[in-house]
Amino acid sequence: MTRRTFLCSTAAAGLALSMRGGFAWANPLGLPAGLQLYSVRQQMAQDLDGALAAVHAAGYTEVESAALPKKPAKEIRAALDKAGLRCVSSHNSFADVTTRFDETAAFVKELGCTYLICPSSPKRDGTFPNAHSPMSLDDWHYAAEQFNSVGEKANGVGLHFGYHNHTGEFIPVEGKVPYEELLRLTDPAKVTFEMDAGWVNVAGVNPVQLMQQHPHRFSMLHVKDFKLAANPQPDKREESVVTELGRGSIDYRPVFAQAAKNQHITHAFVEQEAFDVPWQESLKIDADFWRSLKA
Repeated sequence: MTRRTFLCSTAAAGLALSMRGGFAWANPLGLPAGLQLYSVRQQMAQDLDGALAAVHAAGYTEVESAALPKKPAKEIRAALDKAGLRCVSSHNSFADVTTRFDETAAFVKELGCTYLICPSSPKRDGTFPNAHSPMSLDDWHYAAEQFNSVGEKANGVGLHFGYHNHTGEFIPVEGKVPYEELLRLTDPAKVTFEMDAGWVNVAGVNPVQLMQQHPHRFSMLHVKDFKLAANPQPDKREESVVTELGRGSIDYRPVFAQAAKNQHITHAFVEQEAFDVPWQESLKIDADFWRSLKA
């Protein structure tokens, strides 16, 4: 991602006008509206130019890549440029960032990215966890080792490497919380974290407390809303239902306010994993809500 001046004055937070559902307040992060392109994965597969044009028309100027069509990087970059979108970060698989690092790094740099993000990790034996074979604490420690190695390589080619959470990282293993282990064992000079505040809430964890406990470890945010379960749990994520921003249970005011205090958030991305309304309308609802946070 393109680095920019990070934080507006936190005094702006004091101007907040708290009206949930149609509220406007001063966003202390001062960031442009970004979209995680996983939101339009099906649309990009059918019509890349049309999908990206719709993203821009909805009000977004930055994007994070994921689930891209199988096209050369130059072709995708041309489509992004045509749509007026800056691709500042990319989600790539564990295999992409480890066994195919050079190829992956070249691809994402061609897109214009300066962040390379991994959203998952396999077990030490290379298999992926499931209900019958979950991640062990040793598997999570292996992931931290690999992330440090990838982060060092990324630094060497002008990229920042980071990890993106879901909910499984918050399921205790052998008396430890894996996400806390990743934060403890990864080198801040090599590995940053992209907090998906939506999934953190679904896991029953307070993102504000996470940021308070780990200053300067988070450089990006995923912003999504859920109709949260009555008692959110990391192993019961299906009980919370995704919805458009401002229509669920999550209040982002304290999240942004805390981020302004002790994090260097460079980019934030809306991610709409499913739509309650036609997709173009959904993206606009999210973008309008994001702009209301900056009013």
